[in-house]
Amino acid sequence: MIIGVPKEIKTNENRIALVPGGAEALVQAGHTVVVEGTAGDGSGFPDEAYVNAGAQILRTADEVWQRADMIMKVKEPIAVEWPRMRKDQVIFTYFHFAAAEELTRAVMDSGAIAIAYETVQLPTGELPLLTPMSEVAGRMAIQEGAKYLEKYFGGRGMLLGGVPGVMPAKVVVIGGGIVGSNAARMAAGLGAKVVILDVSLNRLRYLADVMPANVTTLYSNRYNILEQISDADLVVGAVLLPGAKAPNLIRREDLKSMMDGSVIVDVAVDQGGCVETIKPTTHENPIYIVDGVVHYAVANMPGAVSRTSTLALTNATFPYAVRLANKGWQAACRDDRALALGLNVIDGKVTYPGVAEAFDLEYTPIEQVL
Repeated sequence: MIIGVPKEIKTNENRIALVPGGAEALVQAGHTVVVEGTAGDGSGFPDEAYVNAGAQILRTADEVWQRADMIMKVKEPIAVEWPRMRKDQVIFTYFHFAAAEELTRAVMDSGAIAIAYETVQLPTGELPLLTPMSEVAGRMAIQEGAKYLEKYFGGRGMLLGGVPGVMPAKVVVIGGGIVGSNAARMAAGLGAKVVILDVSLNRLRYLADVMPANVTTLYSNRYNILEQISDADLVVGAVLLPGAKAPNLIRREDLKSMMDGSVIVDVAVDQGGCVETIKPTTHENPIYIVDGVVHYAVANMPGAVSRTSTLALTNATFPYAVRLANKGWQAACRDDRALALGLNVIDGKVTYPGVAEAFDLEYTPIEQVL
């Protein structure tokens, strides 16, 4: 198989989907790897490293897309890349279709095979290809939230951990999954007062056991969310419904109950966000203010720490990429139910229920296409 790795072109996206070690392993397994020139520079992997690994460096993205049987990316194809997708080409990346109707229809029209990192799911419910970036994003949510609490950026001028004689900031984390637990742990480590909300009592029991003493767990419902955000300095949206659009848990009118200069970091923005007033931002222009509340909604947060993120992501994605390359997508997905759940669009058919539901499209069970 010919595996193509184009350069990421989303604003300030510096990750790459395959490191030189992965390219070398694929080449040794008998495959061809083509990489767009300078694609790895943002993560500290120069072209020379890929050449030494046996990969071929191509000048343009068009060449990579034209030659490859399988495209490996980090972020979803953006509009300028849509014409490059073609029938029966496997595209293995984050898609987040349920929050992007135009992208969904573009992939359907192309006839490509879209395998989404974020919906590959183990029998335990774990999302192994989403987990590493959720760990990064959860930790970064506190790092970025702490920065934008500074008065210079329109924040309240609060230091998360306070100092002796001064109360620490209050951090409210909505969602106790991978993002939420990492955010809570980071905030607690900085000395903040942390409240983490979730709808699963089993998850709350687990978090209560493993979190530091300055983290309080609370059942998530409308009343508790409103009560907690009213005096929160920093709110982290960490809600995930696998493959589906995130629910709006904080409404526009709720912002009026929040303190001026408080900060919302909505990590769920890739799936539409759990805050009604959220919209995707970029690392260049990461924030905006609504009703006195600072909103941070960078859709590719881990791209800012690209070296860490690339290594963490490829550790998780590479074993699946090898299976796809060695067996072909159909056999690989038949043999691995977790990977099969990553199938979102196949030859114009929507094969993931959350995506079909989001846009009222016909749903085709994956068994029919496998």
